[in-house]
Amino acid sequence: MSDTSRRSFIAAGGVGVGALAITGAGAFTASASASATPSADRAKERVVAFVPDHTTDELHLLVDEREVVVHDRDLVVRLLNAAGSR
Repeated sequence: MSDTSRRSFIAAGGVGVGALAITGAGAFTASASASATPSADRAKERVVAFVPDHTTDELHLLVDEREVVVHDRDLVVRLLNAAGSR
């Protein structure tokens, strides 16, 4: 994702994404596994999760100035469930 499109994305959905990150965090944390252990190379910047299509296993993570694409259906479902519960 280019810096221009990332900035446009954040500008267009900044408040909504921020609200989703805050309201969805409680529900997501409650359903997350208690056995999750932070690794030494984990992100230390803000992370924004973006699900482009709810029918797939693809999750885009915007981490500082980079984008990471993850394929994890369970994680996508947990995020969508957390977002839908509010």
